[in-house]
Amino acid sequence: MKLSNSFFYTIREDIKDEDSKSGKLLVKSGMVKKTASGIYMFMPLGLRVKQKIENIIREEMNNADANEVIMPQLIAGEIFEQSGRRNAFGDDMFSLKDRYNRDYVLGPTHEELFVMAAKEKIKSYKDMPFNLYQIGNKYRDETRPRYGLIRTREFTMKDAYSFDIDSDHTKISYDKMAKAYNKIFNRMGIDFRVVKADTGAMGGRLSEEYQAVTDIGEDVLVLCDKCDFSSNIEIAEVKGKTFKKEDPKQMELIHTPNVHTIDDLIKFLNIDEDKTVKTLVCNIDGEIIFALVRGNRELNDTKLRKLLNAKEVNMATEEDLKTVTDASFGSLGPINVKAKIVVDNEVSTMSNFVVGANKTDYHYINVNLTDFEVYQTGDIINIEEGDICPKCGGVVYFKKGIEIGNIFDLGTKYSESLGLYYLDENNKQKPVDMGCYGIGTARCMAAIIEQNNDEKGIIWPLEVAPYKVSIVLINPKDEETTNIATNIYNILLENNIDTLLDDRNERPGVKFNDMELIGIPIRITVGKKATEGIVELKTRDGKIDTECKIEDVLQLINKIK
Repeated sequence: MKLSNSFFYTIREDIKDEDSKSGKLLVKSGMVKKTASGIYMFMPLGLRVKQKIENIIREEMNNADANEVIMPQLIAGEIFEQSGRRNAFGDDMFSLKDRYNRDYVLGPTHEELFVMAAKEKIKSYKDMPFNLYQIGNKYRDETRPRYGLIRTREFTMKDAYSFDIDSDHTKISYDKMAKAYNKIFNRMGIDFRVVKADTGAMGGRLSEEYQAVTDIGEDVLVLCDKCDFSSNIEIAEVKGKTFKKEDPKQMELIHTPNVHTIDDLIKFLNIDEDKTVKTLVCNIDGEIIFALVRGNRELNDTKLRKLLNAKEVNMATEEDLKTVTDASFGSLGPINVKAKIVVDNEVSTMSNFVVGANKTDYHYINVNLTDFEVYQTGDIINIEEGDICPKCGGVVYFKKGIEIGNIFDLGTKYSESLGLYYLDENNKQKPVDMGCYGIGTARCMAAIIEQNNDEKGIIWPLEVAPYKVSIVLINPKDEETTNIATNIYNILLENNIDTLLDDRNERPGVKFNDMELIGIPIRITVGKKATEGIVELKTRDGKIDTECKIEDVLQLINKIK
C-alpha cells in the first residue's frame, strides 16, 4: 500500500474517551473509530490486523478438521426459549420485533443454531464425530462497555462446536481443540495461561479459559509458585485453615456500641481476627440466605451459587434484610434468625468465635456450630495471595488476565433441550454429546497491544501486523530515491511480503512517528545514501538498527522472525 493515495490517518492528540492503553493506541493509530459506547468501526489498517488474526484461527481450525459455516445474526427468540437460555441472558440480549410482531434477537451466541444444523446430518452413531465453526459477529447489551475492544456490545467471535456419541469421545475432540488453541495463540505472540473457569450461562461439565496476562485484565488468575496450577479466582479451590477444636464455652451477649466492621470488633473485644466470623446476607433466587465466612475472608458469589445450584446470587438490600431481622448490617449473625445458614469450610472448624447478635450494637462471643442450625457447608470464599495451592501445597499468587478464548465440555445440555439424538449400535436413542470453543478476535487485538507497546505506540508481532515492512521515503520530490524506494517496494511485494510505502509529502519525523505508532515490525528508510546503494533497516522492537546494501534487503527481511 502506498500511503500517498490511501485512506490513512493518525491522531496526534490524547484520546480521552478510552480507558485502556490498547483502546487509546488503536484509535490514535487510525485502526478503529468508536461510533457509540462499545461499538467500533474497523479502518483499513485495523481490519488487516483483524483479518490476519482470523486467518490464523481459520488455518488452525481447518488443520484440526473443523468445517466452516456462516450462521445468521438475526435469530428467532423462541429458539432461546426452547433451550432455556432466554432468562439466563436476560437484558444482555438485544431483542426486536418484525413487522408481524414476531420475536427476534441479535445472536449473543449460537449453540442453538449449530444444534439445528447438526440435526440435518446426525441420525446414527456413524454420523459422528465432526466439528463446525464460524467467524462472525455477536451482540450483547453490556451494562458497562469498557477497555476499548475488550468489552464491547458488538464483537467478532470464532465459535466452534464438536458433536460426539459420548463424553469419552467429546474428551478427544476437546483435547484436539485445546492443542489447536495453543498453536493459535502462540502464532499470535500472546503470553497466555489456560485456567479452569466457571461454566456460567453456557453450562456443561467443564470450562477452561485462555487468558492473556496483562495489567488491565478484568479477570484474576490464580497461579502457583511451584506447580502448573492455574484457575480463575471465581472457582479456585481454597485450602483454608483448619483450627484446633476447643472445648465449647458458654455463649454470651456483649454490648458493642458503634462496632460496624470486623476491624472495629477486633479492637473493641481485643481478640484475634481468627476468632471473628462475619455474616453476609444474600438474595439467592428470591430467598434470603445467611453466609458465614471467617472475618478476614471475602465471599465468592460464584461458588455460593454453584453450591446451592442457584441461578442468581445478589447481596441483600435493606428491604430484603427486614424480612428476616430488625438488626442493621453491622450486627448480623446466625443466632435465632429465620433464614437458611450456609457455612464456609474454614468456619466449620472454628470454636468459640464471635458473631453479630441480630440486635443492633450487640455481638455474641463463644459461639459454636451447635448454637444454630447449619443448612449447608462448603467452600464459598475467594482464594487469596499467599494461600496454599490446592494442587501441590505451594503458595499461590495472582495475575490479571484478558479472556481471549474459552473451551467448554457441554455434555448433553443443548442436545437434550433441543432434541438432538442419535441411534446407537443397539438401535437405542441417545443424546449427542457436545463441546463448544470460542475465541474473541478483537479481544486478541487488544491483548496483543496491551502486551506489546511502548511510549511511541504499538509493537505488532510479525504474524498479525497489518504490514510486515514499511518503507519510509525521506524525500518524495527526489526522483532517484523515489525510484529506488518504489523498486524495493515492488520486489518485496513480488516475494509476498506485505509492504507499506510511506511516500507522503510529510516531514521525516512525522513519518517515523507514524510508523512507530502503527507498529510495523520492520522499517526501511530510503534517504540520501540510497543513491550509494545504502538504506537503513530497523525493527520496531529495537533489536536491529543497521545500514545495509539495497541488494541485501530481501535476504535480511526473510531472516527476521
